[in-house]
Amino acid sequence: MAESLFTGLKVIDCASWIAGPAAATMLSDFGAEVIKIEPPGAGDPWRASQPIPGKTVDYYWQLTSRNKRSLALDLKHAEGLAVLRRLVASADVFITNFPLPVRDRLGMAPADLTPLNPRLIYASFTAYGEAGEEAAKTGFDSTAYWARTGLMDMVRADEATVPSRSMPGMGDHPSATGLYAAIVSALYRREKTGLGGVVRSSLLQNGLWANGCAVQTRLFGEDVALRPHRDDAPNALANHYRSRDGRWFIMALFNEQRQLRSFLGAIGREELTDDPRFATPASRKQHARELVIILDEVFSRRDLAEWRTILDGVGITFGIVATVNEALDDPQMRHSGALAPFGDGHGLTVMTPFHIDGVEKIPPARAPSVGQHNEAVLLGAGYSAEDVERLRGLGVV
Repeated sequence: MAESLFTGLKVIDCASWIAGPAAATMLSDFGAEVIKIEPPGAGDPWRASQPIPGKTVDYYWQLTSRNKRSLALDLKHAEGLAVLRRLVASADVFITNFPLPVRDRLGMAPADLTPLNPRLIYASFTAYGEAGEEAAKTGFDSTAYWARTGLMDMVRADEATVPSRSMPGMGDHPSATGLYAAIVSALYRREKTGLGGVVRSSLLQNGLWANGCAVQTRLFGEDVALRPHRDDAPNALANHYRSRDGRWFIMALFNEQRQLRSFLGAIGREELTDDPRFATPASRKQHARELVIILDEVFSRRDLAEWRTILDGVGITFGIVATVNEALDDPQMRHSGALAPFGDGHGLTVMTPFHIDGVEKIPPARAPSVGQHNEAVLLGAGYSAEDVERLRGLGVV
């Protein structure tokens, strides 16, 4: 297999939970060597987050820690910090999401580590950014990305519905993509200047970017109302409907003037083309509720599989409201590369969401156990076998 894009790139993943480590995972998919720093014993707390009560399989951990080598290291111990500093001195990228006061206390802030290696990219991830009264505040994607930025308020069925809870990692994974972009941008700058530097991102910034359309509208002084119930959708042709077998799908028929006639013909209601209530975009908006009622009745006549064939046949953009099980069995997920097999041939994993022509991703390897690569990493960093035993005796590794 040919070298991948980041073969030879050394990354220190000194972060926890999802967003920071997932950025390192994305680098590893393209061949970077990633050393995962985690506390001895239990390791990264994300290991213990199990989606199914009573199960001990680390499903989440396998996703965001594939391809990595684990070094269990007590950073509260002076010897442990010395190990980290030695690793940083020869690394290309250092990723952390430790709270800012913790970094200062441990001596791993940018001012502490960047002088050790002028080519180092120090990637800093926080909940709320690094300036202002809340810079030191901790947060998760549910609190900083989803709730704080207006997404939780806006993404619900209607104004009477309680705010929706986010899924695990729902904000962390997009935020990891933002941090990855910052790292790769800094690597590009390093190619031009020879120097590394500090890049920063946060859950708050990424969440506001995700909610950017509503926020930018408000920034221009316009009110942004909560979305109405689907029965009162402002555009009946960009609404979700239920088929005879109880399945939901959503249409996005935005090129109305070109597609309306073929759409109405395909669903057996071509006479509506000449109905003055629906003849123009303005009239369709004015009579949207009436059109929703008509389409509700039409779509209730057939099962989803039939509607998929019919709508695909006339080029209507739509999406089924799939279950997770259906997503796993969806052939397009594999054809697109969204799902890929583990390198050992057993099972699948969710892959980095982009491709580069001519560049292969490495076959994903299983995530490591806590400290699985202690000896190999330390010996590779220049420690002797005796040094490793001494560090082990001190409880540093």
